[in-house]
Amino acid sequence: MRVVSVVSTKGGVGKTSVAANLGGLLADAGLRVLLLDLDSQPTLSGYYALSQKAVAGAYELIALNQTDPAQIVSTTEVVGLDLILSNDGQGSLSTLLLHAPDGRLRLRNLLDNFRPRYDLLLIDTQGARSALLEMAILASDLALSPVTPEMLSARELSRGTLKLLSELEPFRHLGIPLPPLRLLLNQVNVIRLDTRMIIRGLRETFAETTNVSILDTVVPDRVAYLNAASLGLPVHRIETRQSSPSALETMQALATELFPEWREAISTVSRCAG
Repeated sequence: MRVVSVVSTKGGVGKTSVAANLGGLLADAGLRVLLLDLDSQPTLSGYYALSQKAVAGAYELIALNQTDPAQIVSTTEVVGLDLILSNDGQGSLSTLLLHAPDGRLRLRNLLDNFRPRYDLLLIDTQGARSALLEMAILASDLALSPVTPEMLSARELSRGTLKLLSELEPFRHLGIPLPPLRLLLNQVNVIRLDTRMIIRGLRETFAETTNVSILDTVVPDRVAYLNAASLGLPVHRIETRQSSPSALETMQALATELFPEWREAISTVSRCAG
């Protein structure tokens, strides 16, 4: 099972949209996908309609080590796509982890319970630094960070997400390697000159960095992504106009770049999937 956390210490960069659409595309490719919503503002939990809602969710998983799928895993109406709902409205999990003996390693220690059932675990996280975010990163074998092409987002990337990763380096001494960080340019309007300049600057900044790189795939600023969220569907199913690249082509490119081992399955997805 691959474990990917979608992370950023800045809100509003599109983490939930990326997690929902990537998960939906891969489920339509025939993979078994589990979404875990660790954001106390549970946008991902409400993205897809549920065919079966579990009685418990992320709070019971993290606070009580509850891993029984019948208790904590909800089923969405997208075949092959399951969800552990966020139900920590008070944000108490971060405080709990600060005082727990296993603290930031708790989720990592629970993952074996899910490996036989899923090909991919996608974790949506808070848009702020917390013990919960650190726990998600340490449980992952890849971290994906959407970055919007604006100066504030670029600055927050350096002083927030990258600083956080550097401060987690001591966990390497416990035999826990940090996941590589992949930056995804999201909500991009390539017509604007300042956008192109920021993108060029970001690519130059990370050209020689070993553990951080910018993905070739760029997600455009297009109304289809907003419409998909309103309809509760993966964006590749709803975009009707023949834009270039289409939402289907964009999400396939992103999924293939992240998971080349699933290239063949990803290429079979069509707009009418599901």
